[in-house]
Amino acid sequence: MRRFAWLLLFFIILISCSQDIVLSNQITLDCVQSLPIGHVPEDLYLLDSIQQTSHYPPFTKKLTVCGITLIARDDVSNLFMKNVAQTIADMFIIHDGTDIALQRELLTSLYLYRTVIPIFLGEDWNLSLTEERLMDQTREENSMCDIIMEGVSGQVTEVVEHILHHISDVGLHHTMSEEWGLSNSSSLYRITQEAIKKGYYKVDDYSEIEEVGVRNRVILQEYAYWVIYTAWDLKEPFGPKESEWIIQTAEELESKLPESSQLYEQTIPKVITCPKRETLSRFIGDTNTKP
Repeated sequence: MRRFAWLLLFFIILISCSQDIVLSNQITLDCVQSLPIGHVPEDLYLLDSIQQTSHYPPFTKKLTVCGITLIARDDVSNLFMKNVAQTIADMFIIHDGTDIALQRELLTSLYLYRTVIPIFLGEDWNLSLTEERLMDQTREENSMCDIIMEGVSGQVTEVVEHILHHISDVGLHHTMSEEWGLSNSSSLYRITQEAIKKGYYKVDDYSEIEEVGVRNRVILQEYAYWVIYTAWDLKEPFGPKESEWIIQTAEELESKLPESSQLYEQTIPKVITCPKRETLSRFIGDTNTKP
């Protein structure tokens, strides 16, 4: 299957239409494993080396960090994989505000539900029919909610966004279910509804996702990302300037959507933190394209 079809499957490219979309009560956890049967290592903060693997076909190498396994084919540079891994490690740095027990619970969930992020080279990647079937198999056996592409514009956003999708869909969903759960009873659901109603979060583009429960899961997933990314004040320096999300800064978030800002402040700093600017700067320019 060609790249375009897979991007539709992972909801990275969504086609606009005039139909009004609302966030309804039905939510489908289509990309998250239902059973917590993954292996949990003694060192939850493990930052492993890149290893050759045959366990995630059609991918040929892997790198595990803080409960997330990055997988790629040989055309993806090792340096890029290491930089993505360091970004994840940065998010789980322990600081004065960290609730270590809660953070360890989140990391354990990432391992238990086998959280995996595929990495592809560029926007024009392809899968043969055989590779497509193999990837279907890998997706069915792991929690795989999106992909990361190497060597694309907006590289910082590309990396941080898709890491956060997996942390929220798996880790936050299971660790802070009342606050960040992918359900119609969570605080995330309530603040997402508010942002949509006030016109700060435009969700009409998600009409391309025909299955309502999956569409609602994606709407919640994306809003969790936008709140955290904006609260970290990454949107203004790294973009995107034009998007479905109108708000640009943490100050603006606090002013216009105080409940969203408060939910972030009361929960997220306990378990994850903004990656270091030094780490994010590795994705700017040509530094991430070297072997």
